[in-house]
Amino acid sequence: MRLTLAPWGSSLAELTEVSVRAEAAGAQAVWVPELHRSAPVTLAAIAAETSTVTLGTAISLAFVRSPMTTALEALDVDELSGGRLVLGLGSGVQRLNESWHNARWGKPVGHLEEVVRDIRHFVAHADSGEDIDLPGEYEPMSIRHYRRPFAPRRRRIPVYLASTGPAMTRLAGRIGDGWIAHELGSPSYLEQVILPNLRFGADQAARPATDVDVVASACCVPWHDGRQARRWAAGLVAFYATVRTYEPFFEFHGFLDEARRCQAAFRTGDEDAMIAAVPDEMVDALTIAGTPDEVRERLHGYDGLADAVKLSPPTHYVSDEVTRSVQDQLVTMVGTT
Repeated sequence: MRLTLAPWGSSLAELTEVSVRAEAAGAQAVWVPELHRSAPVTLAAIAAETSTVTLGTAISLAFVRSPMTTALEALDVDELSGGRLVLGLGSGVQRLNESWHNARWGKPVGHLEEVVRDIRHFVAHADSGEDIDLPGEYEPMSIRHYRRPFAPRRRRIPVYLASTGPAMTRLAGRIGDGWIAHELGSPSYLEQVILPNLRFGADQAARPATDVDVVASACCVPWHDGRQARRWAAGLVAFYATVRTYEPFFEFHGFLDEARRCQAAFRTGDEDAMIAAVPDEMVDALTIAGTPDEVRERLHGYDGLADAVKLSPPTHYVSDEVTRSVQDQLVTMVGTT
């Protein structure tokens, strides 16, 4: 099982420096999100300073750019990195797409399927000069008299899809080169919800489920004081509990009432009450936090279920110093586990 890292930095320079250290420690991949930074621009900065580590977006928002723009960015980063890009795509939530980006939402499963189709076709054929005519309900692509005047580094860039629910997970099993977990997760959710749906989707496409690279994720907090580690992780759990879209995920784990208490506290702006609404049992179910020995032991819960685990430090309702210190522990752990 590969250990990978989702690095954090208060600047692009720091984020890149952490990625360089992670590569040297033996991390198999580094993953960057798209919220406070542009994922492809961040990866371009990291690509310039690294040489072997896989570079992934986890995730790049699929609907806020045209598929052609996403494909061009992917081609450029793949060239810059020497063929190390994994393009992780996700739908995001409806409000983010429509209110923040004025992007079309539609039916996200069908929408994402068309986006992936367009990107793959463009990457493979953009330098051919052939017309592109891909009809669709959400992302029709019609390109005439266009030729990208240089060949791509690769004609097929791996596309991983992120999901928590069954329909999108089945799509990942049907068309994805890999699947990426949400930052919160558990071995039981992976085994009982995700893997059966990945297999269902793979069966629909008449391909082996092993063709899908399974990347579990974990907010991971190894710290000498296990109780403190759990409270730092609680802030991240509280943040995601405020998103009603994730209620089925929390209900599966038996923490729907706690998630709704977080939502109520969020509406009043009471951050302390949000975090207090997350008990240690909820933290233990959804993250990997505790002493370094506890964390290493719990990582083995993904043995035989995931091909890789994406580790990330806590980033919500904690100071930059806490995030930085925990991240240093994660880089060390990648090199010693």
